[in-house]
Amino acid sequence: MEYSYSITGHSWIKKFDPRKRILSIRGYYLAKRFFDLFIVLLAMPFWLPLIGVIALLIRVTSPGASPVFSQARTGRGGRRFQMLKFRTMVPNAAALKEQYAHLNELQWPDFKITNDPRITKLGRILRKTSLDELPQLFNVISGKMSLVGPRPTSFGADTYQLWQTERLDVIPGITGLWQVFGRARLEFDDRLRLDIAYIERASLWLDLNILIQTVIAVFKQRGAK
Repeated sequence: MEYSYSITGHSWIKKFDPRKRILSIRGYYLAKRFFDLFIVLLAMPFWLPLIGVIALLIRVTSPGASPVFSQARTGRGGRRFQMLKFRTMVPNAAALKEQYAHLNELQWPDFKITNDPRITKLGRILRKTSLDELPQLFNVISGKMSLVGPRPTSFGADTYQLWQTERLDVIPGITGLWQVFGRARLEFDDRLRLDIAYIERASLWLDLNILIQTVIAVFKQRGAK
């Protein structure tokens, strides 16, 4: 049964009719895993050296800080796992979060500050180009994440309302519908509606389209004044 959560304005999503799926749900997830590994391993000669260069730049510009850090995120079935990211903030960013809590622009438990003072100069570039997410390709290889899926939250499953838990039925992804349509501007409930719309329409064709739209969204943001 399809949920009636509003996705008004996102007619692009609605054209992916779940009734036109070729594969069964089980077949889709098996094919999706093969698709993830094929794309990631095929592109490894390109992204692996890039990871090395970025890690070196972070070490040079932020001495004493590990270039890559892991953060506990909520994955499929509400299970916690360690998601990898490039460090884009000062080493004591977590301790400073409470200090800047009054500047939070999103509904708690989300946390976002425009021009966050904890972000380094290099970190701003990495975030704007989404290169800070590159280490998550290792999460994809290990099977903890997929290229496309709901973005894993830093807060636990016990924070979710009942209607929101549907997003925990699938493996989380590096990118998804809200990265394409809203980036960081959407509130949590709106992102959940897009996540559920994706889950109900999931197919390899939709995944491929989201990957293409993500690249377009990153370049549009990079060119924005």
